[in-house]
Amino acid sequence: MNRVTVASRSNPLLCAALVALVLPGVFGCQSKPAAPATAPAPAVSADTWATVDGHAITRDQVEKEFRRLRPGSETLSAEEALVAKLGILEDLILEHLMLTKASRVGVTVPESELDTAYNEAKKNIPDAAFQQELTRRNVTADDMRDGLRREMLGRKMMEHEVTSKVTVSDQEVTDYFNANRAQFNLPEEAYHLAQIVVTPRPDTQIANRTGDDAVTPEAAANKVRTLMDRLKAGGSFADLARDFSEDPNTAPRGGDLGLVLMSQIQKASPLLREAALKTSPGAARVVSENGVLTIVFVVSREPAGQRDLSSPGVRERITAGLKSAREQALRAAYLAAARSDAKVTNYLARKVVESQGKPPAQ
Repeated sequence: MNRVTVASRSNPLLCAALVALVLPGVFGCQSKPAAPATAPAPAVSADTWATVDGHAITRDQVEKEFRRLRPGSETLSAEEALVAKLGILEDLILEHLMLTKASRVGVTVPESELDTAYNEAKKNIPDAAFQQELTRRNVTADDMRDGLRREMLGRKMMEHEVTSKVTVSDQEVTDYFNANRAQFNLPEEAYHLAQIVVTPRPDTQIANRTGDDAVTPEAAANKVRTLMDRLKAGGSFADLARDFSEDPNTAPRGGDLGLVLMSQIQKASPLLREAALKTSPGAARVVSENGVLTIVFVVSREPAGQRDLSSPGVRERITAGLKSAREQALRAAYLAAARSDAKVTNYLARKVVESQGKPPAQ
């Protein structure tokens, strides 16, 4: 999930700052100029792990998000948990920024959309098993709904502020083709493939749009079943890959692997080779190797020979590739700009630096 957020609230310290500037002139000694006064730094409780434009993000919020996103059966060392929580805190900082911006531009998530997404997420889980998992994670159904709402709102903001503003002209497509004509001259039969990768362990780098990460074999299997159900129901493979694939290289471009030559496929592992060769175009198959689950999607089979812009799929493939690269760049720049424009203090990170990497005391 790659997850994101910002908020238009008045600064509660403004009045205090004004008072601090005025009082020295009124009550100070008149025989000499008053020393310039500055507003005192706001008091921050030990449970405040970060502040964003005066808004506090607390330990409890991070801990709750940590429990929401990770199975209760998972066991992490103190250091592994700390790394995960530092990442979650950064996500919550960006999420707050995006939520604030969403309120300014009028981006919302209707309750009907949230209901649909929530029911879809748990439709294959019996109620008793779902409640048991909530108990293990020490969260409520409302916590899960709120987390899902924030994720959906973040995605909508990215669509509003990034995706909708990225365009690729016909001339750019033509220029790319002319500069890379050799790429479209296939010396042998090839397969256009895409993938969604799901690992059974915590990943250090998550590049999908939702920040989703399966961390146990059970979670990975459930995740893949849900994704396959969504594909069978007509879901977009590219969108699902961007939202849920745990491969940092291909998730941002919708899982696309491009054209893979037959000679390269023949060198792949037997399971991957069979998935490519025996799956019909437009269909997907799950491959399990060493605990890693890969949904292999066959986009098309391509005969050998030179293509031009009128060949099936060529223009569309170039357009999608250029748009994906441009969207990644704009997304990264937009989030970086949002964070740099805000006043952010990460107290947890400071504590970890001061303690030389030791987890803070509970």
